[in-house]
Amino acid sequence: MTADSASPESPDELTIVHDEANSRYVLMRHGTELGETVYARPKPGVIEFLHTGINPSQQEHGLGSRLAAGALDDVRATSNDRVVALCPFIRAFIQRHPDYADLTRR
Repeated sequence: MTADSASPESPDELTIVHDEANSRYVLMRHGTELGETVYARPKPGVIEFLHTGINPSQQEHGLGSRLAAGALDDVRATSNDRVVALCPFIRAFIQRHPDYADLTRR
């Protein structure tokens, strides 16, 4: 895994790691995995977000939103891929944050 982008809650607490080998973005805190969003690339230029999950003991703390934002920010920064939000959480996040809607129209 490599840290392709960071989305800190405080400067050294939360990190978003792009685990390309396993087609996922992982939310980490001090080396501990808190959650992931899994994706597929069904064809060139398309990234489908399939599932997002946060450790049940950590839910309701805004971590899913931090993970979604970090993953979408990384897609924006590193590719021109069109996002297809099959994951209900990612789809709802994009609806609540229209500044990410352009990613679905690329």
